[in-house]
Amino acid sequence: MSGDMTVISTYDSQAGMLAERYEAVSSERMFADVLPIIPGGGATRLALDVGAGTGRDAAWLTSRGYKVVAAEPAAGMRRIAADKHGNIGIRWVSDALPSLDHVHGLGLAYDLVLLSAVWQHVFPADRPRSFRKLATLMKPGGVLVMTLRHGPASPEMQMHPTSTAEIEGLARTHGLEVLRVAGSNDQGGRTDVTWECHRAANAG
Repeated sequence: MSGDMTVISTYDSQAGMLAERYEAVSSERMFADVLPIIPGGGATRLALDVGAGTGRDAAWLTSRGYKVVAAEPAAGMRRIAADKHGNIGIRWVSDALPSLDHVHGLGLAYDLVLLSAVWQHVFPADRPRSFRKLATLMKPGGVLVMTLRHGPASPEMQMHPTSTAEIEGLARTHGLEVLRVAGSNDQGGRTDVTWECHRAANAG
């Protein structure tokens, strides 16, 4: 998620309820449309999960062979993640967009960067900086996978409109190529919410 304190506080206070919703959907199902072009893991493969929440996706990536850095600013979410998924193969960092200062301080470069249900929380004015930060964390040939949320939200969640055109423009600016966009209905059954999953590659 973003570094907006209102959003972080909401995720912190509602962590239990939100965790039930997130854990009810498998990562395999969530990323089914782009799964064939997500690079395989391996002993030296690193993944960064930004806005890692309950650790559902981070744990899934470790099962695929990745070593994972999981960035999540809400302490309540990190506590649930530790209970549900442990820390095997996952390094947790309290951090958020647009700065990701702690992540950058690790000095690592990633084969895969994942943002699932995060971009809508980033203020539009902060998005160019946020995308630049993400792009500089990718290895040459690395892959960025992100989901865009479309639809109404409760006021305390501070969500902002997202679009494919915005992502394509930011990708071009930072030397990435959008390779695939896949749309889907909300896995939680909300009829007024839809998603797009984007896969972009660093030409390196």
